Amino acid sequence: MAQQLPVTVDDLFLPETPEFIKAPYRNLVHEAALVDFGPLEEDIIVLDTETTGLSFRECELIEIAAQRISGREVVDRFETFVAPKGEIPQEITALTGITNEHVKGAPAAKRAVAQLADFVAGSPVVAHNAIFDRTFIENVQGGYRVSTNWIDSLALSRIALPALKSHRLATLAEAFQCNPVSHRAMADVEALSGIWRILLLGIAHMPAGLAAQLAAMHPEVQWPYRQLFSYIAENNPLASLDRSPAAQGASLSAAPFAPVSAESAEFSLLKTRKALIEALHGEVKDNAAEKICSLTAPSAAEVEAAFSGEGALGEIFEAFEQRAEQVEFAQAVRDALDSSSHLAVEAGTGVGKSMAYLYPLARFAKDNHVTCGVATKTNVLTDQLISQELPALSQVLPGGLRFMALKGYDHYPCLRKIVRAMDGDLPLHLVDTSKRSENTVAADMLTAIAVNLAAVSQMPEGDLDSLGVRWRNVPRSMITTTPEECLHGRCPFFTEGCLLHGARRRAASADIVVTNHSLLLLNVAAENRLLPPMAHWVVDEAHSFADEARRQWALSVSAADARQAFAALGSSKTGAIHTLMNQIAGTEAAALPQRLLVKGAAALDRAQVASANFFDDMLLLATLAPANAYEDATIWINPDVRQTEQWSQLAESGEIFAKALEEALRFLREAQVAATEALPSASREMMRPLDSLSRLFDSLRIILAGTDSSYVYYLEAPRTKAKRGQERLAAEKLDIGEELASHWYPDMLSVIYCSATLAIGNNFDHFMENVGLDRVMTSPTQEKPQIKTLRLPSCYDFDDHMAVVVPHDLPDPYSRDYTPRLVDALYDIHIAMGGSVLTLFTNRRDLERVNSLLAPRLKEAGLEVAYQMRNSNIQRLRSRFIDDKELSLLALKSFWEGFDAAGDTLRCVVIPKLPFANPNDPLVREREARDRRAWWRYSLPEAVLAVKQAAGRLIRTSTDKGLLILCDQRLMTKRYGRTFINALPSANVSTISSANLGEFIESWRRQHED
Repeated sequence: MAQQLPVTVDDLFLPETPEFIKAPYRNLVHEAALVDFGPLEEDIIVLDTETTGLSFRECELIEIAAQRISGREVVDRFETFVAPKGEIPQEITALTGITNEHVKGAPAAKRAVAQLADFVAGSPVVAHNAIFDRTFIENVQGGYRVSTNWIDSLALSRIALPALKSHRLATLAEAFQCNPVSHRAMADVEALSGIWRILLLGIAHMPAGLAAQLAAMHPEVQWPYRQLFSYIAENNPLASLDRSPAAQGASLSAAPFAPVSAESAEFSLLKTRKALIEALHGEVKDNAAEKICSLTAPSAAEVEAAFSGEGALGEIFEAFEQRAEQVEFAQAVRDALDSSSHLAVEAGTGVGKSMAYLYPLARFAKDNHVTCGVATKTNVLTDQLISQELPALSQVLPGGLRFMALKGYDHYPCLRKIVRAMDGDLPLHLVDTSKRSENTVAADMLTAIAVNLAAVSQMPEGDLDSLGVRWRNVPRSMITTTPEECLHGRCPFFTEGCLLHGARRRAASADIVVTNHSLLLLNVAAENRLLPPMAHWVVDEAHSFADEARRQWALSVSAADARQAFAALGSSKTGAIHTLMNQIAGTEAAALPQRLLVKGAAALDRAQVASANFFDDMLLLATLAPANAYEDATIWINPDVRQTEQWSQLAESGEIFAKALEEALRFLREAQVAATEALPSASREMMRPLDSLSRLFDSLRIILAGTDSSYVYYLEAPRTKAKRGQERLAAEKLDIGEELASHWYPDMLSVIYCSATLAIGNNFDHFMENVGLDRVMTSPTQEKPQIKTLRLPSCYDFDDHMAVVVPHDLPDPYSRDYTPRLVDALYDIHIAMGGSVLTLFTNRRDLERVNSLLAPRLKEAGLEVAYQMRNSNIQRLRSRFIDDKELSLLALKSFWEGFDAAGDTLRCVVIPKLPFANPNDPLVREREARDRRAWWRYSLPEAVLAVKQAAGRLIRTSTDKGLLILCDQRLMTKRYGRTFINALPSANVSTISSANLGEFIESWRRQHED
């Protein structure tokens, strides 16, 4: 195994970071030994804790460490184990090395925290992700005595070092040559003590005047970083450094971010953005649709050569071995591009599908001077393509490769709004402050402003997703815009600095644009006006594309959306209406917009009253749903429902609501136009909530009428008072394939779908119908469109590495005896496996019943099983399962796909019931009402694909081995059972009695596990 090289600063720079931004970062370690930060390093406490887990409610402190620093010296230390009330979990011991023996005799949490408070004595406390340490400490009686001034070095690192792609303490410590992190409290404290100077230096290197501007914003808010920015802005700690080329190197002396005093320079975001993007302009690519006759793909021989040890892929990957399946995939993509045809590929695990489509697509884009698109479902794959595959491919293609990611409006910071947020009113009214103070919320808003300003001052491009903003306290609308709010050419940043429009302009000169399914589908709905012209697309993770389209194109009338829009618009005393009234007051032409705003506010008040009655009537309609304690009420709105008294009452209140909305929208839109004419710089803050209300109005009209047969209509409403306010009416497109065939494919030359699960056996019919490829019309250049399918098996040995087990004697899943017999079988499975079992349920009722019976039995046997509770943090639950190799998990839909847990973390997947769609689901019922074979056309193939997805969780690498256990006797008793079995990647299927499960598993493990 090759020795891993240490992480350097250069390894951490975000793509497209200019050299003049990188230069100061490279010199921070040298400067750290020279600069004096005075009081910012006097009497500072650096702190870290270790705990029994991540839950603030359930977990406890087990170690606290802190040290007091003065300058570069440590003047005092505090370190103690803490005795928890319970046992330390094995995974925590494995991570930290702290055992139950270590904490035996240690002080209890109350005493340990009291000792810490005496040590800190009210000094400022620095901690990485301080909210974690602070919450655990303040959950202990007396914890509030420790300090009132906590500084989060994680948030500060995002402000001080925004050009880095990781701000983990361990990564920063390694890159800046500090003491290493070891998941022990004192080691992490020592690492953070070294990083503290690096962070202060990062602030000192901010663009001229930025620190002063951050220090001055919203002085009424108690913000822990204000003094840092203020001191550095006023004292310029770098002034004493010898910045001559001889002393520091020419690159540093030329760096434009050497600070100057606040008196001599003011921060200009416009000039800063202009300097960043000057080097990013490229030549706009041709529109492929306008040059179809001249488009050519690389030859088959060139593709074959690229996927060899001596070719492009051989240069990228050490010890590259040609895989026949990957080459066949790449050749099929080449053929589709060359012939302007469509393609669907099912590629099993290990084929290497990303490179299989990226190489021919990149070559095609470069050779023809066009832009091609890749759409993915998950951020994980998007990040992988942008940060790994595409940069590697760029290194081996002559002339390199221009590529970038594109997302929607709400993923990019709006520079105009950020600048305004520094001085304007903070939108506290948009955040629930019932459980946290207004100052806490306001401080998080200021941190978000600072993080964004720092990022856009050093990142030529980028989005909000990687900035670590605490969205719980920061309304996204504070720093993002919408198409309606955007000033476009009237915004000072539009031409030079805008991240969103700049990204879209630069995308027109890129070879490859990576986006998500969501934005691609929004682009389809907008008649291809949102993205640059791209007539060639690869849609990866395509198994979920139709479902995402159904969500994206759905109409919705929800209480939550209406409430949010009303709150954002406000009245003459609050919100966007108030802001605009104040802004135009005193202007010469203020009379008309002021009068319209007053009328609009009154109409909006009437609309709010009407909405309350309307949403109350929604709950009345929900009483028609059959009782179900485990699920919210869902009603398919069919002609029979529209004949009921409840619907008549809802339709009547809905009509009143619609008229009030229409009046409010008219007045407020006219007011916005009049205000902009009176004052061109007038706020457009109303446009986002007005657009939301407009969509709600349009949706309301369509759903109440119910005459558009392309939709299925339904109501969702909560059954509990605690969830009141979540009710919604919705309409979803019934036939996504028809929409794509009518509105997208006619403008496309080649669409290539790929996924590990598209086919039922060798049959692609269900997928082709779902995405409308079966309805593609003849194109002008071809007598008949070419639509090809390709199924490639996995490169892994599934027959040897995975066994499928079907217990044949379990009762029917809907019989009374099924649950106790299933629990017995699950107990035997968990005992025989020794943990690491993932059991996937189709509904919460079954999951909770099984958990209540199974968990106590497993606990007695020394095994732990977690389950997906209501409102669980899915990411945290996934991380916990992956980190603990012996933990088992009972889970729902979110774990059926897109969940990777390689190796011993996951060795067995159990499916109690086949995942057929709920027969009461509105989409299912609408299909059945229109097609007597709907179950065979939709429900059965969708369930088969879901089982294939679940089976795919088990084998993620060439060395993974595991068992798939299907506890549904219908596989044996129903004629469709063989369809499921034949679709699985392994032919190694055993049918046994449930009594023999444990013995079978133990035997299989002896034969297959090392």
